[in-house]
Amino acid sequence: MSDISEKIRSVIKESIKEAFDLEPEDNMVMTERPRDPKMGDYSTNIAMRLAKSLRRKPIEIANDLIPVLQKNLPEASSITAAGAGFINFVMSESSLAAVINKIIESGDEYGKNNSGNGEKILVEFVSANPTGDLHCGHARGAAWGDSICRLLEASGYDVLREYYVNDAGNQIHMLALSLIARYNEYFGRPFELPDDGYHAEDVKNIAIEIAQTDGDKWLDADEEERLEYFKNIGIEKELKKIENDLALYRVSFDSWVHERMFYENDSARIRKVLDELKDRGLTYEEDGALWFKSTQFGDDKDRVLKKSTGLLTYLTPDIANHVYKLERGYTKLVDLLGADHHSYVTRMNCALEALGYPKGSLEVDLIQMVRMVDNGQEVKMSKRTGNAITIRELCEDVGVDAARYFFVSKEVGTHMDFDMGLARQKTNDNPVYYAQYAYTRMYNILNREDAPAFTLPESYDLLKDPKEAALLKQISEFPKTVADCAKHRAPNRICGYLQQLARDFHSYYNSCRVLDPENPELTKERMALVKACMIVMKNALDLIGVSAPEKM
Repeated sequence: MSDISEKIRSVIKESIKEAFDLEPEDNMVMTERPRDPKMGDYSTNIAMRLAKSLRRKPIEIANDLIPVLQKNLPEASSITAAGAGFINFVMSESSLAAVINKIIESGDEYGKNNSGNGEKILVEFVSANPTGDLHCGHARGAAWGDSICRLLEASGYDVLREYYVNDAGNQIHMLALSLIARYNEYFGRPFELPDDGYHAEDVKNIAIEIAQTDGDKWLDADEEERLEYFKNIGIEKELKKIENDLALYRVSFDSWVHERMFYENDSARIRKVLDELKDRGLTYEEDGALWFKSTQFGDDKDRVLKKSTGLLTYLTPDIANHVYKLERGYTKLVDLLGADHHSYVTRMNCALEALGYPKGSLEVDLIQMVRMVDNGQEVKMSKRTGNAITIRELCEDVGVDAARYFFVSKEVGTHMDFDMGLARQKTNDNPVYYAQYAYTRMYNILNREDAPAFTLPESYDLLKDPKEAALLKQISEFPKTVADCAKHRAPNRICGYLQQLARDFHSYYNSCRVLDPENPELTKERMALVKACMIVMKNALDLIGVSAPEKM
């Protein structure tokens, strides 16, 4: 990547080779921005890292390396040693400002990089049962999954977003029976909702819709035919509702894979998995059940694949599902699952390793619980329906932007409280409002009636304010930030980046006058800086599915 810190890293490696005839490993050379700007624009601890191999004190290494760095990095106005051997870089204003034109020319493409090098990754997320509305727990996984896909795509990975539809188990049987009961209710027939069925209003509404469309044709129909029809129509309508709610939430999928598929064609894919495990000597029968020797691959106990009743456990078709993913050419699988799936992760990895797939083919992000809070009080139910708060209700209440931002801002593996009162606020206390307001300010500066027509300046010699340097360093780090967030699947770091950029800009706005009629050249340079910041802010917001409003 061509941002400033990457340039410094490259020069450090080149200079080490020249000064000490040593080629350091790429991950050995690190740069960072010091917390105290007085220490410089960038800093490295490479002298300390070289101390063991060179058998010298870090400060001596730093002093010998600095003259070579000064020769190879003319963009630096000063390079000095500090403390026990840190090397600090102060960059010239022109080298910092060079990023402005690059950002403006790149536009929506700025931040995109090829760190993924085309690696094929399949990300499965949400995958809620098609038996009811998506709720706030699903909302966290949906925002996180969509955001990591956006980051991976921006970093050059070949990404497929997949929804696995659990439509072959008892829950679908209960859905059909619940719909049939409500259908009978609509026509005044005796009905009884199953104890384990679905009693929510949305199921009742689907049954009414079926009755109004099909009439009473199913009242006295063949029971098996009716059951199969209500299963299919129930899945279809629940999935359509889920898809619509996800679209409102700015989440889409490339692929919808149905569990039922693995039971079709005489369970060919499942039989293939069972046969291969058997051929490898990794199954055995006990008490009439078929077991997988998962303990040979690190599991705490062997797992049942087929019960003594002949029914498959949930694990078996899921192994077939993950094999199907890998057969499509994806070298990395990522699943987003609830925290209660912790032991499942181990057994699935054991199964894939047992079938000959590389260790680490599957990685799982476990999603911790969300507690919805309003005015300091926990909110468990929707005021409107008395059921769990749905994604749609949340979006209508606090807005899509706030919902997505809040869920993505906290690392997905930690418990979180979602403060609904704060999410509604239109103040700087609300982090999404604070970030969006920075973008609106940028837009309004450039589009004021008294603003001169925008043109790129020939140079940036007048951007000397420390607050301008802070902005320049922050926006130049964006491509590296995107690549790092993609690598670690950490969209929460984009929220941290946005908050820092917003702080830097609000501070700059309150301190420096951008439009100065008495200084047209400085105005031109500052307008270019603002435009570059605006592009970066918009691109960063888009990576987490949040809008960049021109007015607030």
